[in-house]
Amino acid sequence: MPLESINPATGETIKSFESLSDSEIDDRIKRALTTFSDYRLTTFPQRAESMSRAANILEKHKVEFGETMTTEMGKPIKAAIAEAEKCAWVCHFYSENAQQFLADELIETNASRSYVHYQPIGPVLAVMPWNFPFWQVFRFAAPALMAGNVALLKHASNVPACALAIEEIFRDAGFPKHAFQTLMIGSDKVRRVIEDTRVRAVTLTGSEPAGSEVASQAGKLIKKSVLELGGSDPFIVMPSANLDEAVKTAVTARTINNGQSCIAAKRFIVDESIADHFEERFVKAMESLTVGNPMDDTVQIGPLATKQILEDLEAQVMKTVELGGRVLTGGKRLASPGFYYLPTVLTDIPKESPAYRDELFGPVASLFRASDLDDAIGLANDTTFGLGASAWTTDKSEQARFIEEIEAGCVFINGMVASDPRLPFGGVKKSGYGRELGVHGIREFVNIKTVWVK
Repeated sequence: MPLESINPATGETIKSFESLSDSEIDDRIKRALTTFSDYRLTTFPQRAESMSRAANILEKHKVEFGETMTTEMGKPIKAAIAEAEKCAWVCHFYSENAQQFLADELIETNASRSYVHYQPIGPVLAVMPWNFPFWQVFRFAAPALMAGNVALLKHASNVPACALAIEEIFRDAGFPKHAFQTLMIGSDKVRRVIEDTRVRAVTLTGSEPAGSEVASQAGKLIKKSVLELGGSDPFIVMPSANLDEAVKTAVTARTINNGQSCIAAKRFIVDESIADHFEERFVKAMESLTVGNPMDDTVQIGPLATKQILEDLEAQVMKTVELGGRVLTGGKRLASPGFYYLPTVLTDIPKESPAYRDELFGPVASLFRASDLDDAIGLANDTTFGLGASAWTTDKSEQARFIEEIEAGCVFINGMVASDPRLPFGGVKKSGYGRELGVHGIREFVNIKTVWVK
């Protein structure tokens, strides 16, 4: 079955790509393992030189790469160019720090010498999503390649041009030809790759159902996996917060990437005493956003990535309203070609509704009112997800409680949740397990070997 690149701004098919046959998949895995046997012996400075060149390519051609992203999945062009720049950042970060992160660690024991030694494990399969089609791949690939592993990418089926562009970047940067390979396959072929004994581990960024399936397959084979799944991140605003700054950041946090981000703020939990003021300003700011052609650099909200995503979001909003939810603004498609949905704010949200229990992947914000700090924390944790959380307060005791009591992989105080190459990134509960980025990310796919010498 061919993979299709469809422009979400128009709904038109740009290009089709043929899926690999079983024999072609086998050949690519064989090449990956063969390449690994030599690549694992390269030095950190050699790898760093190639990784730095990858960063330079990204910086030099960031507009071109941004246009590829925007054309395939619809994010505003300014955000797409910024994504290419962030990918260059993570390449620079690991080229400069990988050797230190994986240096031998001496530990005093009764041996004459004992230490921890880090070694690469081999070919790693990365199953990646469409919403940040460059960043999600590079935040895996940069540490994996710097650790001495090789990579096989199964990218989302709607961003094949992005997948091929990334493969070309690593090849042009001087990495061995088969150190990073794109597998043009659909989800139906993923199991086959995971089950191949030559593939040593798998990482997935995507939906909860996809993560559950991959984790199950890898677990049966006693194969390492890292999962970064969905989120329904709370954005909590307490009375002491700077309300103007909180509202401004709230809009950005909900609508980044057209609202299609796992760490986008989705549930806005506001103390009752300031809820009316926050709601009024927030709704007005959401209504002021410019929706339209994502190639126009004045546009703030582009189309959703696919027709199915648009239909799913529309159904979730309609069901929430049917159950008693109220639309303060938006709540419908834009009457134009393409997969556009208006920035939307919901309130009076019933507990059994999709806006309460599910992840809404689009520019739809859910407003909740909290009676006090305990109620705010309770609402924040009343979800199966636990990826990120943002809390706004200048009260030190409140800050301490949010840090300690919110069930999430990351908590940002008076700031928007964002990934940073210097910090570990990942979630708890049904948002997944394992970490990407920072020193923790590069150590996920290595053999942490204990060495003891008498």
